[in-house]
Amino acid sequence: MPIKPQDLRLYLVMGSQDCPHHDPAEVLRAAIAGGITMFQFREKHSVLNLSETVQLGKTLRSLCRSHRIPFLVNDRVDLAMILEADGVHLGQDDLPVPEVRRILPPSSLVGVSARNIAEAKQAMQEGADYLGVGPMFATTSKPDARKPIGPSALAEIRQAIGTFPIVGIGGITCQNGAAVFQAGADGIAVISAITRADSPELSARQLREL
Repeated sequence: MPIKPQDLRLYLVMGSQDCPHHDPAEVLRAAIAGGITMFQFREKHSVLNLSETVQLGKTLRSLCRSHRIPFLVNDRVDLAMILEADGVHLGQDDLPVPEVRRILPPSSLVGVSARNIAEAKQAMQEGADYLGVGPMFATTSKPDARKPIGPSALAEIRQAIGTFPIVGIGGITCQNGAAVFQAGADGIAVISAITRADSPELSARQLREL
């Protein structure tokens, strides 16, 4: 399933830990109504056991499928297989792309996180479908997030790799998201800007307007 730049326009990353006061399914349903174009199930540092994680994943996957939203899983190739996900998103310390390609169905999407030109080019050479570049700004959604590289670094990566699909991630809000698009991103990936908003649907709609 080749990725289209428009699929990355508004990319929601979420797990139960990101929705402490709301049902994750309701947050996703509202975000879909607001216009998200891709979803990544990222269940990390949560209180759910493996059985509960699978059950939640199936619920969220069903929502995405009913609205034709690509459903990806963060890091966990095994969970992606169990959930019959459309693909996975990998960090620099996760399984190499060629090994993931051997395990998942040929049509699976594989995204890779990159902070610099070298990482971006390696991901492309190994067969990634798109890059997640960041963190763009400081973020509290990921306790292990590294120092922000800013839109300027994304612009450098864009110049070096041409038209390859890029989504910016990390600390993006309605207030600063335009700078990420101006740097050359095809889309923006957010967590708390939607999951912790008073109205996830309204927040998603405002982000889409960028």
